[in-house]
Amino acid sequence: MKTKTIFIIAFTAIITIFLMINTDAVEFNFIFVKKEISKLLVVGVCTFVGFILGYWAGRPKTTLSTYDRVDTPIKPEDRKRALSDEDRDYIS
Repeated sequence: MKTKTIFIIAFTAIITIFLMINTDAVEFNFIFVKKEISKLLVVGVCTFVGFILGYWAGRPKTTLSTYDRVDTPIKPEDRKRALSDEDRDYIS
């Protein structure tokens, strides 16, 4: 197994254990309303949002390059036509 996979499994297990320990309800202050919400829900949602934002910020950018372009192969007849008279004399 790769190190990255082991790290992800261990981190997920630690977060799961942390969430299961903190299941009691606490008073959570939304900007205009105070509500009793389970710590499990608050920490779980914050962790999930953090993972999504981290993935979104760190994903590789898709760039287009001239190297990605697929050109049609040049036929030998076209190569001969592209040569100048001087080049043809040199080759012959």
